[in-house]
Amino acid sequence: MKKTTFTFAAVLVLALPLLAQNANPTPFVAPTSADITWTCPPGFQGQQLNVYNWTTYIGNDTLADFERLCGVTVVYDNYDSNESLIARLRQGNPGYDVAFPTEYAVLILAREGLLQTIDMNKIPNYATNIPKRWKGLFHDPNEQYSVPYLWGSAGIGYNVNKIAEVTSWNDLFNYNGPTAWFGDPRNMMSVGLLMLGHDPNSTNPDEIRAARDYLLEKAANVVSFHSDDGQAQLEAGNVDMVVEYDGDVYTMMAECQCGDFDYAIPQEGAPLNVAAMVIPTGAQNPALAHVFIDYILDPVVGAMIVNDTSYPGLNQAAIDAGLISPELLATSVYQLSEEAFARMYFLQDVGEAEQLYNDAWDEIRILAGQ
Repeated sequence: MKKTTFTFAAVLVLALPLLAQNANPTPFVAPTSADITWTCPPGFQGQQLNVYNWTTYIGNDTLADFERLCGVTVVYDNYDSNESLIARLRQGNPGYDVAFPTEYAVLILAREGLLQTIDMNKIPNYATNIPKRWKGLFHDPNEQYSVPYLWGSAGIGYNVNKIAEVTSWNDLFNYNGPTAWFGDPRNMMSVGLLMLGHDPNSTNPDEIRAARDYLLEKAANVVSFHSDDGQAQLEAGNVDMVVEYDGDVYTMMAECQCGDFDYAIPQEGAPLNVAAMVIPTGAQNPALAHVFIDYILDPVVGAMIVNDTSYPGLNQAAIDAGLISPELLATSVYQLSEEAFARMYFLQDVGEAEQLYNDAWDEIRILAGQ
């Protein structure tokens, strides 16, 4: 089976020593806004920044702290999938200054001229706080269009009172109870391709149609194709299992303090993602966008985002300073074996086959009654 795998698979194994490094008999004290030492460059007082991001993907105080430190206003909008972001920018950027696509969307947006180049000289925290292994990745090898933000996986969140353990995608597909899937085509179609032994980024029309048929056969227990809120449906008891991003499930688990839920990365493999910060073509304030990106890469700011969202962080300075919760460093995402991590894959730009995926997904949603 051909798959596009992560080119530096040892990165999660490297996280294991961090657990010992951060082991401390004293209780962990999470950083707060009062600990931020980052200084905003002068000249932006009274300006506005327009940010377009996923839901549940920013720290509780991130935007308010930036407004306070720079004397600016942040207008913040959300989208629910890469496809929604791409479609919006294809129609013409209404003025967003910073967006947060994952890797295959960066490739598409850059190819279509929908991203501005980024001046890394205006983002000093990039050079000092982001390690080499997260730079020059396949979707932006020359570091022209994107700055890494957070990374994570797409797997299965589940109610442990209903399902003792989840180890496989088959546990989801064969479950006799309510489930929810992602509402975007690429993540779910990639799983269908994977389970049929095909490349999760296949551009072969026959293979894409086969994945469509496979997922249709498995969709009998799907009660919802969710819009990036699957963890809420799981917590509310509307579903027993959900395909969702790790950080969303871990955040819900931490907030409920109930021990009723868990998260699993299926043994067959699963989508891996690295979200990036980009400046769309037509941004109203690209100068302030550069400042915001540098602010996000501050160790304290980055740690607060990780601690609030439960998504794995890329800021090595934050990890080295012991600013990340040891409980997060102990989660299954950080502790994947190298063998398991090698089965993970990135979603790639599939070019003209994008329409084949969208058409197949529309058929699945219509025929599944969702």
